[in-house]
Formats: sequence, structure tokens, C-alpha cells
Amino acid sequence: MYRYTYHTPDGFDDMMMSSDGNVLTGLWFQNSPDQKKHNELYTEEELPIFRETCRWLDIYFSGRQPDFTPIYWLYDLTPFRKEVSEIMLTIPFGKTMTYGDIAKQIAPKHGILKMSAQAVGGAVGWNPICIIIPCHRVIGARDKLTGYGGGLNNKIALLTLEGHDSFKI
Repeated sequence: MYRYTYHTPDGFDDMMMSSDGNVLTGLWFQNSPDQKKHNELYTEEELPIFRETCRWLDIYFSGRQPDFTPIYWLYDLTPFRKEVSEIMLTIPFGKTMTYGDIAKQIAPKHGILKMSAQAVGGAVGWNPICIIIPCHRVIGARDKLTGYGGGLNNKIALLTLEGHDSFKI
């Protein structure tokens, strides 16, 4: 496994990325709660997938949605996590969706009337590739910001970068 450090603009913690040598396997904020998901031993190396991810991040941090996605692989992907991840990928740059909104989309697919927003929260929190899979765009009911594995300060900064400022802490 390989790792690389991305130096973010002011207002954000630096980011770490991991790879199996071919695809992106993790992207997280340094020293955040998410770091415990990525505690394997890594060799620090610059790989083509890291250069591509850095290019994606450069575009994103300049305030635009990149028009490409680095190739990634989600390990330990359950069918439920996959459903939640696919919905997160549909949330446009600058927009948000609540955990309850995601639950309402998933429930009918399973033939149930109601799905737990808390279960959705667990799947959102599992996401090992932040920003690219935009878990920061998932918020609580009534625009309330809840926990974020990348640190609440980074979530606020990401949403602000995207022009979304009507949230509550």
C-alpha cells in the first residue's frame, strides 16, 4: 500500500491519499477521525493515480467541480454502502442532501415504507474517499451539520467553498 500527502489551501487540513499501486483506495483529512480507518503501514511514493487525484483536488479547491474522476476502489463495500455511495455521487457541487432524503430514496427499492436515517449515516460515515465521493454534502434535517469524519471544521470549509452557507451547527 502507498500513501501521498496533498497540501490543501489555507482553511483546510492537509489530506492523505492511499493506493494499492493502481487505484485510489483512500482520501482523508490528516489528523481527522477518519484517519483511524487508514492505519495500515504505507510507503510514501508519488504514483500516477496520486498525480491524477492531486489534479482533481487542485480543480476542486479552485472552486470548480472537476469533469473527471480518479479511478478508485471501495474495499469492504456492502450492497447498502454501495447504494448510499451512488446516491452521494448524484449530489451536485454546491448542493446538499439530508440523511433522511437518502433514506427516502432507498426505502422503496427495498419494499419498505421507511428506512433509518441513522443507518444511512453509518454508511455515509464509512466512506473512505472523501470529497470525491461527497459525503460532506450530506447534512442533518433542517440544514443541521452533524459529525463529519474529516472534522467539522473541514466540512464547513468544504460547504463554504461550494457556496453553500445556509447550514446550522
